[in-house]
Amino acid sequence: MFKYEFILPMVGSLLLIICVLVGVAFLTLLERKVLGYIQIRKGPNKVGFVGIPQPFSDAIKLFTKEQTYPVLSNYLPYYFSPVFTLFLALLVWLVMPYLTGMFMFEVGLLFFLCCTSLGVYTVMIAGWSSNSNYALLGGLRGVAQTISYEVSLALILLSSVFLIGGFCMGEFVKFQEFLWFLVITFPLALGWFASCLAETNRTPFDFAEGESELVSGFNVEYSSGGFALIFLGEYASILFMSMLFSVLFLGCDVYTWLFFVKLALISFSFVWVRGTLPRFRYDKLMFLAWKSFLPLSLNYLILFLGVKVCLGFF
Repeated sequence: MFKYEFILPMVGSLLLIICVLVGVAFLTLLERKVLGYIQIRKGPNKVGFVGIPQPFSDAIKLFTKEQTYPVLSNYLPYYFSPVFTLFLALLVWLVMPYLTGMFMFEVGLLFFLCCTSLGVYTVMIAGWSSNSNYALLGGLRGVAQTISYEVSLALILLSSVFLIGGFCMGEFVKFQEFLWFLVITFPLALGWFASCLAETNRTPFDFAEGESELVSGFNVEYSSGGFALIFLGEYASILFMSMLFSVLFLGCDVYTWLFFVKLALISFSFVWVRGTLPRFRYDKLMFLAWKSFLPLSLNYLILFLGVKVCLGFF
């Protein structure tokens, strides 16, 4: 009994963390290769066979560099915020719908919303504790952006909750067996994808890291291991958002190879958008959240609520 209740989840969690981190490594390689070909140049191709070990050599280089920190920084929050960034990015993977019942709990979607809300604090504390004007501005921008787009994310998730009648991610397996939700909620899927870009601070919504005006944004004072942890957290979040998009809209067939093809295609879309679109203006970012996505998600929410009420009467 002890084996099944304690050891199996621990081994499963360890395997999951290793697989996510290896996936993050190769996602960074994919991004650098794709951006290279978009810009008509080669990506990394010197280390090992066609540059495949490049992410691992980058990780070794970053983690073996000397750790520097600003003398006037608030040291403990400055030191621990990258750790919590990666911790939250890995913790949220517990909601992945394991059909073995290892971690899949009944309120997985609520757990996801709680973890993404906590991600705001890591950006804010990293920006504030660095004691740099650029970092503080990047942190404030990141907080405003994340809070704004969490509203549309939550409302789109509520629409899915009304469709399936619960917060459990495993329910999406049954409900999308014959028809993907992408077909009936295509505008919501586009809104979800754009909101995911904003939540993960990706182009064209990378205001928290606006290199052209803030040097490097909230992580400007981080180097070596701290920067590597922030980097890993961001890419783990991209992988997770790609997985969640596949679960919510593209059929939740988690134990087939096709699911991972879908996940890879959505991750590729994150990279493709970065290589194609310029950065938004900040007022347009807020306009998009409050004047476009909010009415769209609210209208769909009311529509699905009305459909459920009508079905309840008949």
